[in-house]
Amino acid sequence: MQIEIITTGGTIDKIYYDAKSSYEIGEPQIGEVFQEANLTIDYRVTPVLRKDSLELTDQDRALIKQAVLNSPCDKIVITHGTDTMIATALFLSGIAGKTIVLTGAMQPARFRYSDAIYNVASALTAVQLLPEGVWIAMNGQIFDPRNSRKNAERNRFELIPT
Repeated sequence: MQIEIITTGGTIDKIYYDAKSSYEIGEPQIGEVFQEANLTIDYRVTPVLRKDSLELTDQDRALIKQAVLNSPCDKIVITHGTDTMIATALFLSGIAGKTIVLTGAMQPARFRYSDAIYNVASALTAVQLLPEGVWIAMNGQIFDPRNSRKNAERNRFELIPT
């Protein structure tokens, strides 16, 4: 079973250049993360975008959706910025026959203390175990995007209280 990793940018791929927080979205970090973790899964990486998620448009989301639809894989992990991850997950809802898990990071993967590795590992495990549909793997939990949100004050994803 091959897993497709679609990269779209976001904090996970950010590179900071100076103390004034000047940054750009760099090359996808996922390959390095997998190599360092000594993974033995069959995967392929498909870069689609290199954007901060606040800059994503519906046209960008359509590109992501097309990459998912074009993939021969039925297990797909999407690395994505956390600010609009839920919007993209909802945009992807309804794709039949695929398990899609979005994940990202609050700190860049290049940082020593980053949640990136844990979130990506959670997404890889989740995509192999969850039924078809669209999911979010963040903060050690799996979320249904229809009833979750990013809590910027607490720097985490959470269920929407009912």
